[in-house]
Amino acid sequence: MAGQSKLIDPLCITCKEFQHPWTDHCVSATAGILLSATPYCLRVYTIVYALSLLMRHRIPSRDDLRKTLLGIIQSTAFLVTNAYTFILYNCALRHMLGRYNFYTVAFVPCFLASFSAILVERPARRPLLTLYVANVATEALWKMAESRGWVRSVPNGQTLIFGVSMAALLYIYRTGTTKDSIFNILRIFVGKEEAGPIVKSGPAVPGEQPAPDRRRPTVSFSTVSDWVRVYSNLIRAKHESCRHQQSCIGYSLMGGIKPFVGGVGLQVALKLVMNVKRITAGKMPWKKMIFNRGTLQLGIFMGSFSFLYKSVSCLLRHSFNRDDARFAIPASLIASISFTQYPDNTVALYVMWKALQILCTKGQEHGIVPHIPNFMLFLYSFFTAVLFHAGILEPKSLRPSYYKFLQAISGDRLSKFNLSAFDVFGLSSQQQALDTIKALNIVEKSSLPAYSFAS
Repeated sequence: MAGQSKLIDPLCITCKEFQHPWTDHCVSATAGILLSATPYCLRVYTIVYALSLLMRHRIPSRDDLRKTLLGIIQSTAFLVTNAYTFILYNCALRHMLGRYNFYTVAFVPCFLASFSAILVERPARRPLLTLYVANVATEALWKMAESRGWVRSVPNGQTLIFGVSMAALLYIYRTGTTKDSIFNILRIFVGKEEAGPIVKSGPAVPGEQPAPDRRRPTVSFSTVSDWVRVYSNLIRAKHESCRHQQSCIGYSLMGGIKPFVGGVGLQVALKLVMNVKRITAGKMPWKKMIFNRGTLQLGIFMGSFSFLYKSVSCLLRHSFNRDDARFAIPASLIASISFTQYPDNTVALYVMWKALQILCTKGQEHGIVPHIPNFMLFLYSFFTAVLFHAGILEPKSLRPSYYKFLQAISGDRLSKFNLSAFDVFGLSSQQQALDTIKALNIVEKSSLPAYSFAS
């Protein structure tokens, strides 16, 4: 790509010309974004913590409300810090170095800002935040590499990622050696009967007579009773190592029906919530929005995954006459074919990073993976820096929803950045930004952002 040789060439554009042309003072620019970001961040985390409180399904106590309020304040402070310190470090680096280069436009100042911000957040929330930014940043990194011709997407690539990741997670789930919130979600699909650890049959008690041979009699299919007997055995068959109560066929079928109904119900509920204004106005196109195949896709995926996983697991137990945690691997890979009915990059990347996180933790416990102090902090800072870099220099590589998020926490400043000087890098950053703004229908309400402190 043209301009790749200029990645470290200096640029003499000032921070005022780049990110705060409405004021000559970097301190005013920093204060402006702090004041602009606070209401938005407060609103975001109020909703997040309120939903978390509702999901406990009990009346909150005074202590719950106090902790929730403190959590909202602390998380708001974290996100606001991430926003305003980016401008702070960006301007500081520009003044210290005297000019910009490819790395100090966004990546380095955001890395420093993110590291400062994550220290403000509660330690318990840091892994969750890291997992989220890793998810979005992985997609952005792939698109950046793809735009440079370094990689090429393959058909159903997200299904492959999902399948391998689920195989790892469900194998760990079947071993029962690790506790994590992700397994509470997986239990909905595969059932508590598939949870580990696997209890193996113990040796026979001394002096106890072995069980008699109870082989089923052969059938010739010459009479109606033979057909009835085969049908009865098929319906009622359950291997002794299966922990479910009903037959394997009934277990698999019911295991598929329940998630299917739940998935369809969830999809309908989401569409109803997103179209509340249309419904109240009587302008809801029910046939187009609700009664279509798209409404069934999530249910088909969830139901098919559960049915296939349970069917293959039972089949393997019958075939090998025992239960084994390793059966989860082929069962997961086969069940993951259903992901083609609801392919979603966010879901695929989430389970991938969750699997990597758990495997890394287990590797550290066994001394295979070295323990790096504060590794989670550095990982969060790196991925957030990637997102800010993409949002400024390569916005077409960034997920649209995250570009809108950056626009919001910047107080509508991101769309006002002057990126024309950075076209020397060969990325056409200014044009990418204009195309993204147009595609997302971002309207400039004013030539000056809120709290601009224009001089």
